[in-house]
This record gives sequence, C-alpha cells and structure tokens, in this order.
Amino acid sequence: MSDTNSKSVYLNVEEKEIVPLNGILMLFAIIGMLILSVGAMVGSGFLIEGGRIALGVIGLILSIVWFIVCCICFGGFHVINPNEALVMTLFGQYYGTIRKPGFYFTNPFAGGYNPTVLGQGVSVQMTTNGTQVGTAPTFSKKVSTKVSTLNNEKQKVNDALGNPIIIGTVVIWRVASPTKAVFNVDNYKKFLSIQCDSTVRNVARLYPYDTMEDDTDELTLRGSSMAIAESMKEELQKRVAEAGLEIQEVRINHLAYSDEIASAMLQRQQAVAIIAARQKIVEGAVSMVKMAIDQLGEEEIVVLDEERKAAMVSNLLVVLCGNKDAQPIVNSGSIY
Repeated sequence: MSDTNSKSVYLNVEEKEIVPLNGILMLFAIIGMLILSVGAMVGSGFLIEGGRIALGVIGLILSIVWFIVCCICFGGFHVINPNEALVMTLFGQYYGTIRKPGFYFTNPFAGGYNPTVLGQGVSVQMTTNGTQVGTAPTFSKKVSTKVSTLNNEKQKVNDALGNPIIIGTVVIWRVASPTKAVFNVDNYKKFLSIQCDSTVRNVARLYPYDTMEDDTDELTLRGSSMAIAESMKEELQKRVAEAGLEIQEVRINHLAYSDEIASAMLQRQQAVAIIAARQKIVEGAVSMVKMAIDQLGEEEIVVLDEERKAAMVSNLLVVLCGNKDAQPIVNSGSIY
C-alpha cells in the first residue's frame, strides 16, 4: 500500500464505543472461579494420593490452567472516571473506546493507548513553548475530556504595517473525540501548541497594532481584540479538527510593541494625543469667540469695526488656547 493510501486509512478511524461488561459482577465471578480452581487442585491431589494418578494429573493440569486464566482476566478491569475516556487496542488494531464512567470488564488482552504518556510510565506535561517535561510517574492511559487551558508563550510577530509586536494568547480547549486525538496525531497536546503558535502568527500579521485615525472602522489588534480573537479561534479550530480537539475560546492576554520600537511608538501616540487635544481646544475657542462677538453685536453693547474685531479675536484666542494662565492688562484709555 502506498504512503498516500496508508495516511488516508490512518486518518479515517471511526470511533467505536465499547459496551463492556459490569465490572462488579465479573469481579465476583472471577473470584468464584479462582476458588473453584483452587478446590480443583486440592481434589486432584486427593485423586493422586488415592491411586488414580492419571485422572488426578489431568485434573491438576486443567485446574492450574484454569487458575492462570482467571489471573489473566484481572487485567480486563478498568475504572473510568467522569470526563475521561479509554481508547483501547487489541494486538495493534483499534478495539474501541469507553466513554461512560464506571467500573468495567473488557478483553484482558486489550490495552489502553495514549501517545501523550511515555513508555516508562511518565506522563507528559506541555509547557508554554510546546516542549515536553516529565511529571510524576503514572501508567494511566486514559484520555481526559475535561476543559483545559493552554497558556501560549509570548511571541514576536509583525503586524500589517510591519511593526514588530509581542503577543500572547490563552486557549480554552477540550478533547471532543478521544479516538481521533490518539490516532490521527502523534501527540495532540504538542500538536495543539504548535498550531496555536502558527495561527497567532498568521492572524496577527493581517491587522495593524493600532490606527492613528479616529474615524475609521479598520480592525486593529488593540481596539478589536475580541473580534480578532474570534478569528483566531475559527482558524485554530479548522487546524485541530482532525485531531479531535474542540476550541472553546481564544483570548489575547498580552499585546505590546516590541522593545526596539516601544519608545518611538509611545512618542508617536503622545504626539497624536496632543494634536487631538489641541484641535478640540481650538474648536472650542473659535466657538466661544464667535459667540462673544455675536452677542456683543446683537445686544449693541459695543460696536466694533473689522480691525477691532480682529484684535479681539486674536486676544481671545491667545487667552483660550494658551498653555498658561493669561496675565490681564487693564486699558484705562479708549479702545479707539
């Protein structure tokens, strides 16, 4: 079979849920058979002592085989906790999956399969950069279907404008299909971490960090983090669907300019803020001057020619737009 066909068969393993036997009933049954096998051994011994050697030897052999079979059957007991699943293989072939919590008995030669557990019984824990570290020894092959959190490492990417930024995300996920998770990828936890890095990098480069224009609907990483996180979730879900994983939420938990341009961008933001503030001040000052001149003319408090109006406008704008408090100068003479 070619590599392409092998890959196709590998990726199309259909999940088959096992209907196992009740573990408690089987436990009592096997213990009873063990007692009977021991009794058969004792009876065979009496037969040998009584002179019926052939019959006693045959009975002894059968009772020993019976005892060994009963001992082997103890390997078929499995305890499944809530939000756990056990994917089982039998001599290299997919046997089935147990999803329901309880105490069960299955084929004693069928064993659990979980690639995230090392052969020496050391569980694998994923760090933020996707590397593997060993934790406390365990031989459990069960796959957890609980909701988990992946704190993705901060990484440097370029936004749509080419500015280097530092971005970090948190991914809320769970195993939706244990069979796909253990058969379709080598290590579904490491697979998720790598795909998360790639997704964040691909989505972040499509948007600018921020825009300096107020009247724009353009999505930015800083101003539209929720919408962009939703885009990351959709893309990441497509990438990990073949691994049987479900992405429930993606959050951007860190966003900043890179160190080499952080100070320059801060000065730019400050300049934009100062200009915007000055624009508001000038607009307010012009409105107040216009209102003052209109009221003076309408109520005929004082009649000003164009030259005096220009002087008055200049003085009022200096007072209203200045950074410091104006020092008043009283004119005791005529304004003309």
